[in-house]
Amino acid sequence: MEALEMPEKKLATILMDKYIDLQRIKAANDREKEIQYQLRTTKAKLEALGIVTEELTLD
Repeated sequence: MEALEMPEKKLATILMDKYIDLQRIKAANDREKEIQYQLRTTKAKLEALGIVTEELTLD
């Protein structure tokens, strides 16, 4: 099976988005609200790609 490779610019973009998200959480007046927003938007992106998110939830 051939390994999947991600172009360097795509990986850099993903990591910059993650860094920005963490900075938003850190600076938020209401961190819980920001975390919930980040979870909702990330879940929507994953589901748009056909990735089931129910198994990814911590109980």
